[in-house]
Amino acid sequence: MGDTRIFRTSKTVALVAHDNKKEDLISWAVTNKDVLCKHQLVATGTTGKLLEEKLQLPVKKLLSGPLGGDQQVGSMIAEGEIDMIVFFWDPMEAQPHDSDVKALLRLAVAWNILMACNRTTADFILTSKLMNEEYALSVPDFSKYLQRNIGKK
Repeated sequence: MGDTRIFRTSKTVALVAHDNKKEDLISWAVTNKDVLCKHQLVATGTTGKLLEEKLQLPVKKLLSGPLGGDQQVGSMIAEGEIDMIVFFWDPMEAQPHDSDVKALLRLAVAWNILMACNRTTADFILTSKLMNEEYALSVPDFSKYLQRNIGKK
């Protein structure tokens, strides 16, 4: 591992949902409003609008996922601006932006951030005592990857 980055007591949480999962994410967020109100919320497109209306909490709204919102979240992950992503994606239906979805999930894993792709995992993470404490996150060291020899053989 490389350096560390501190998750503050107030985390930045990205909330993303495919169309068939929006109701589930909204329901989960309403159930967990008392916890979510202690954190900064970021969401893609319509999901952000729906969350802000239902929760009556401020939500930083990005573009719709297929129009670049997934990539905006990915960029925020790479820049160290996202601490947790809750992404209720639909495993049973192909999406027009599947490559963006895969890239977003890959970035979350690569940068070692919290990620929940279903309600159960989101519940376990949100109820962890660490959600309300500072946490020293190990940032992976990609220096060898960045210094790799990319010359032709």
